[in-house]
Amino acid sequence: MSSKNTSENESVDESALETARRQLHRAATHVDVEQGVIERLSHPTRVVEVSVPLRRDDGRVEVFTGYRAQHDDVRGPYKGGLRYHPHVTAAECTGLAMWMTWKCAVMDLPFGGAKGGIAVDVKDLSADEKERLTRRFAEELRDVVGPKQDVPAPDMGTDTQTMAWFMDAYSMQHGELTPGVVTGKPPVIGGSYGREEAPGRSVAIVAREAANYFDRPLNGASIAIQGFGSVGANAARLLDEWGANIVAVSDVNGGIYDPEGLDTQAIPSHKEKPEGVTRHRKATQVTNDELLELDVDILIPAAVGNVITAENAEQIQADIIVEGANGPTTTSGDEILDNRGIPVIPDILANAGGVTVSYFEWLQDINRRKWSKERVNKELEEAMLTAWRDIEAVVDEKSLTWRDATYVVALRRIGEAKETRGLWP
Repeated sequence: MSSKNTSENESVDESALETARRQLHRAATHVDVEQGVIERLSHPTRVVEVSVPLRRDDGRVEVFTGYRAQHDDVRGPYKGGLRYHPHVTAAECTGLAMWMTWKCAVMDLPFGGAKGGIAVDVKDLSADEKERLTRRFAEELRDVVGPKQDVPAPDMGTDTQTMAWFMDAYSMQHGELTPGVVTGKPPVIGGSYGREEAPGRSVAIVAREAANYFDRPLNGASIAIQGFGSVGANAARLLDEWGANIVAVSDVNGGIYDPEGLDTQAIPSHKEKPEGVTRHRKATQVTNDELLELDVDILIPAAVGNVITAENAEQIQADIIVEGANGPTTTSGDEILDNRGIPVIPDILANAGGVTVSYFEWLQDINRRKWSKERVNKELEEAMLTAWRDIEAVVDEKSLTWRDATYVVALRRIGEAKETRGLWP
């Protein structure tokens, strides 16, 4: 898929790889890093493509294509999710892996970036078929993943149970229990408390800090959230608890809006009841497109990528945007919002709670010592505030956008590591 540079002719389907590379090269103009480092970061270390055969419940055998893109490991093992979705491609995985590299560097975690998945419609799989597919995928990836090499996690179409199957298959292959091969597992087999809620929690923390930075008290601030899944629902409920006024939420079928505020506890998330948002009748029905253009203090796009584009950026009325999803704003959409003076807090900071608590889970697995949920949330809060202050300092020092400042922080750390280690051979 291609996208033109001009906002007038932008493709709505700008790929994650195109967006990630544009963001990298734009940020590179603001930081003193060797051009050779930028060139290396424009490409993944490797992209593995595998065939994953599956015996269906009726006895038929189908073969699906799986991928694992490993972008960069200069600061530590590759880290990133596994997604099951019909549109999974090598290019998408590569772009998302690049974002994971920046995200880990922004949070100062000893990880690099990776992403992978299988091109499959998970809705067409029975539970038994999904388990068999996952175990075979673990077999196909056994030589490129591991607790010191590449650590997958849940993503779109996968969950804690998927990670449990993957971990069990890998452990059986290697003849020993290896809980650290994946994160996002159930706590009973080495997962971390607070992992599932972590991306939404970090979005809420960043939204709170952004409101404070721009002198807009969170108490009473109007917030619209596109996507009431794991990220959006957890962010909404925490912000609601902190006194914000959640006026609109949505799922894949549409949204609801009430300027007086919604009871976020009474609205089921997509996981709790798929398509449950629009069945909540105590509010006005709105489309997902209409939700993005509501006049609110803070807009949180937390559903899918490429929803704020050149086609609708002029109609955005929010004062602040906090990205909950990966890549919700295209390059041209970003430029229009910048020209209009609307700050965008980027995804690689805002939703970094997931990989941060994954790091905590990895530490717990290595040390065989469980943390309490209270400790996890406290450590996450401290990590998010440290990252926020690092980026805030660059914004104030260089008068950059929040996205550019976030990339500057990441590139400085990655560039220093690459220059210190050198190029082999």
